[in-house]
Amino acid sequence: MKFKRSSGILLHPSSLPGKYGIGDIGPSALRWIDFLDQAGCGLWQVLPLGPTGYGDSPYQCFSAFAGNPYLISPEALLAEGLLQPDDLADLPKFPIERVDFGPVINWKVQLLERSFTRFAAMASPQLKSEITQFREAHASWLDDFALFMAIKEAHGGASWTTWEADLRDRQPEALEKARQMYHLSIDQQVYRQFLFFRQWARLRKHAQSRGILIIGDIPIFVAHDSADVWANRDLFFINKKGKSKVVAGVPPDYFSPTGQLWGNPLYRWKIHKTTGYAWWLARFKAVLDLVDIVRLDHFRGFAGYWEVPGNNSTAENGRWVSGPKSDFFKVVRKGLGDLPIIAEDLGVITDDVTELRDQFDLPGMKILQFAFAFGGDSTDPFFPHNYVTNCVAYTGTHDNDTCRGLYERLDEKGKATYRKYMDRDGSNFTWDLIRGVWASVAIFALTTMQDVLNLGNEARMNYPGNPSGNWSWRMVEEGRPELAIKLRELNTLYSRLKSSK
Repeated sequence: MKFKRSSGILLHPSSLPGKYGIGDIGPSALRWIDFLDQAGCGLWQVLPLGPTGYGDSPYQCFSAFAGNPYLISPEALLAEGLLQPDDLADLPKFPIERVDFGPVINWKVQLLERSFTRFAAMASPQLKSEITQFREAHASWLDDFALFMAIKEAHGGASWTTWEADLRDRQPEALEKARQMYHLSIDQQVYRQFLFFRQWARLRKHAQSRGILIIGDIPIFVAHDSADVWANRDLFFINKKGKSKVVAGVPPDYFSPTGQLWGNPLYRWKIHKTTGYAWWLARFKAVLDLVDIVRLDHFRGFAGYWEVPGNNSTAENGRWVSGPKSDFFKVVRKGLGDLPIIAEDLGVITDDVTELRDQFDLPGMKILQFAFAFGGDSTDPFFPHNYVTNCVAYTGTHDNDTCRGLYERLDEKGKATYRKYMDRDGSNFTWDLIRGVWASVAIFALTTMQDVLNLGNEARMNYPGNPSGNWSWRMVEEGRPELAIKLRELNTLYSRLKSSK
């Protein structure tokens, strides 16, 4: 798909400001869209929007199709009468600069339970009809997901591999018994998904009214402890007891000397092929119902992926295995058309990965930070003079340090390269890099909100390979008008200003 020269900001909804402990998709998100509009930015990039599980990571979700209920806005529920002010009387004093996930999740779940009680008792026939229609429209994934979460809740949150064998193995009689036993919990799970999709649809409509496209994210792999794997075991390398025979990761690299052991189960691509990649087609459709453009995470895994034995503690001892390659994308294109995909082609990139990306004319990614962090010479692909138009340029992403954080730990060689290349003195490193990607020929230029705010290492979103302590950064205030003006000037100067709606 051909894109138009534009710019934007990467900011996950959980990082938006507010008093409810975690950013959400209510009024603060609507005002965030207005900030992007004022800045002349046509793109908003988010991380995966699914219900987070292990390590609170959006890349380890309980479903590849469901929405994250912790992002539901209490303010929007108040406005609709699905909560009353006294329901918020026990609002804790949460920190404003980070998400304290444990307390936030406990409080938010209780709040959603109160909302469900009010809905069940007082909802209008129209609203009850809407939720019935929602349930029917999403039944292909929602039925399994709601049942999975209800059983999981009844087992104290334990992984599905530890459930009774008949539930673990989805014996029909056991599933029917569980549906009857946990019907109230199942209804609550459906209600939460209804709220998320309802609020997100309102937010996306607002973005569309401002001419702003949302870039979403599809992780190539799904979490082992997910409804996807539990309900589709034949699509993954899983043994009879539900354990992964082999798992995903990446070999040792810049981020980690022992590699990154992600632990996700790997796909039986031959089985997927016999189904016409039906599960993947459904996944693409579901994500594109929420966003306009998809960043396909770990794109190189479709050419070849790092396979690690399931019992290993690091990703060092693995092997490269061939992926589905062009056959997959031909089927996807035939089934869904010319998809708006960005290929996340970072890491160990071989010729077959580049050929696969270029065969389908997909823009790859360039990270300007890498040009100085790695101390490359003039041929380094991350220097802007080596960019091609069909790429997406970033100062850094959620997996990198902030620009300011990088500069403060950059060695003298890296700093010297930056000063010479950018012809700057280092007094405004972050905005020098923002200007660098905005001025480049890349079709899209993106930065993080942490970099717009010129924050240091304390605002880093994720340390790849670290199992905990990530994803918690939040803005303490909404986007300031002077920052919108500054971005608008760059967008005007470098022909990235979005058209007015």
